[in-house]
Amino acid sequence: MPSVILRQWRDSDLDAFARMNADPEVMRYFPALLSRAEAEAVMARLRQEVEQQGWGVWAVETEGDLAGMVGLRVPRWPLPFSPCTEVLWRLRREYWGRGVGRQAAAQAVEFGFTKLGLAEIVTFSTPMNVRSIRLMERLGFQRDLDGDFDHPAVPEGHALRRHVLFRKQRPGSPASHVGA
Repeated sequence: MPSVILRQWRDSDLDAFARMNADPEVMRYFPALLSRAEAEAVMARLRQEVEQQGWGVWAVETEGDLAGMVGLRVPRWPLPFSPCTEVLWRLRREYWGRGVGRQAAAQAVEFGFTKLGLAEIVTFSTPMNVRSIRLMERLGFQRDLDGDFDHPAVPEGHALRRHVLFRKQRPGSPASHVGA
């Protein structure tokens, strides 16, 4: 399994980041592809958040190459289960199925529990994104059956609006209201 590093963004990441966000297969479960300018703006925002907070959504490096992004963030949208911190990921297709996402996401979750002292981390996706849901389960997240919601950033009537919610508690913290 390749070594995975979570790190701050670099200017040299932009080409690979833009290609990833313009790849229809990578962006299959997002409402739209990102143009290069949109990807550049997203990367600048992610870089600024990591710079200001010391954490956020990091660049994932493996084998000296940008594999994608993984990290923690407080969602910008009002969600039914807010306040919360989510773990998220997006990888370039050539890194799928190689354990990179699992390693990187596990590092981010560990950081959230040990360095930030979070009691709980959430993650969510459209129910159609089976690959992501499997990763959530492999990371030890449990489905909150009462937590399904319509994502406010996805237009009403859009096939990707409905999302499923998964939760994970910090080891040793009291159990929350995870659905059975």
